[in-house]
Amino acid sequence: MTGVQSVDSVALLPAYLAAGTAVLVLLTDLILARPRATIVAAALGALGTAVGSAVVGMGGERRTFCVGADCSWIFGGRAALVGAVVALLTVGVLGLSVPALRAGRSPVGEYCFLLACSMTGGVVLGAAGDLITLIVALETLTLPLYVLVGLRRGSLASAEAAVTFFVVSVVATTLTLLGAALLYAVTGGLHLDRLSTLLADRPELRDLPLTTAAVALLLVGLAFKVAAVPFHAWAPATYDGAPLPVAAYLSTASKLGGLVALLAVVQRALPADQTGPVLAVLAVLTMTVGNLVALRQRRTVRLLAWSSVAQAGYILAPLGALALAAGRTDDARSAAYAAAVAYAVFFVVLELAAFAGVTALRPTGADGGTQDDLRGAARRHPWRAAALGLALVGLAGLPPGLAGLFAKVTVVRALLDGGAAWLALVVALNAVIGLAYYLRVTAALWAPPSPATPGGGGVAAVPLVGVVAVVLAVTTVAAVVLGVAPQLVLDVAGR
Repeated sequence: MTGVQSVDSVALLPAYLAAGTAVLVLLTDLILARPRATIVAAALGALGTAVGSAVVGMGGERRTFCVGADCSWIFGGRAALVGAVVALLTVGVLGLSVPALRAGRSPVGEYCFLLACSMTGGVVLGAAGDLITLIVALETLTLPLYVLVGLRRGSLASAEAAVTFFVVSVVATTLTLLGAALLYAVTGGLHLDRLSTLLADRPELRDLPLTTAAVALLLVGLAFKVAAVPFHAWAPATYDGAPLPVAAYLSTASKLGGLVALLAVVQRALPADQTGPVLAVLAVLTMTVGNLVALRQRRTVRLLAWSSVAQAGYILAPLGALALAAGRTDDARSAAYAAAVAYAVFFVVLELAAFAGVTALRPTGADGGTQDDLRGAARRHPWRAAALGLALVGLAGLPPGLAGLFAKVTVVRALLDGGAAWLALVVALNAVIGLAYYLRVTAALWAPPSPATPGGGGVAAVPLVGVVAVVLAVTTVAAVVLGVAPQLVLDVAGR
């Protein structure tokens, strides 16, 4: 018997491409020292990663780094979906960053390198088969963002946001690692599927106080990453202080990574009867507090940040059905997991479209401003305002934003199938609350400009950089396509 493991390089191809993109960016910046070439290298590498993830995912599930039946790398349909979405989000955020990078707001080489490193963590995260790989991938996704948030030259707000994000993330990582260590001490296993088997076959382990503490610490640590209430306070300040493209990445790719990590441990490792009640409470608190506080926001990015908190509650809601016996049947569990992943994909596309719209309507390098700064925008920039309005209406779950509508219908249907009608009612009520602030901002885009604003109010004539226009158009089209064919995402998410 040999101790050398065979390595499936095809299964690892998406990770190779993502890490290779970071190396390529470094070499391009070092050798050519031309900002445009560095940006193009990062964009092409991210596109290659998205294509590689999709191609490998179409070939069926592939496993490597295995010890017996336990594998640390499992690349299937859902991992391919996560890898492709994270890579495409990276391309989108890179496109939104072009005007600020050209203006010298941030060093191009370092910016693109850090973005590529974060993308690598997101790609690996989707295929993680054990707690070590999962946590390392999550930190690889998060660590570069500490620097990206504070990388804008001469901005005190960015520095404060970076420190806030760093301190909270360190606490979250510590809790997650401690939970994983305690779980290993109880079971002697780290592979997700093995943990599930051990806890199912040996009920006495589940009754130990150490097991309860381990489960609680893991859930709390990952709840910080997704900004679930009451572990959310860092998100609005961090988003508002970060540059707009970085805030877009935090609200999309970073949040998607945290949700994938949480879903992995809930679905494959931890007992559903222990995690279900906790997730149900987190979902209710997160969507309710997020929506109620968003009603009072006047700064655009803070409103998007609080709405992102509320959207995380909707994503967690299907997992709350695990609290009931009806929600723990095989069919109900599969529907809940697929609904959570599908909603996350719908959300990140619409959220990126919303940030792209705000970026297109604001001067280069400016923050998101206030809602009054967007008042009357449609009178000067009808197409940009229409794209932003479509994204906001989609996030609210109203037509013609069909992606958001189908996302909420998918969550409610999964909850009803799991017997959690009360939680479905909470989701519906919160969706109604969310209409107030989404429609308020949308209506402001077509409202008469404020006379108090110099020059008659409204949005100044901001030249639209070609790359930003492309990102805005592509994300809008993607949101429309997903709304027309939502079953495609559901089918992949259910694998």
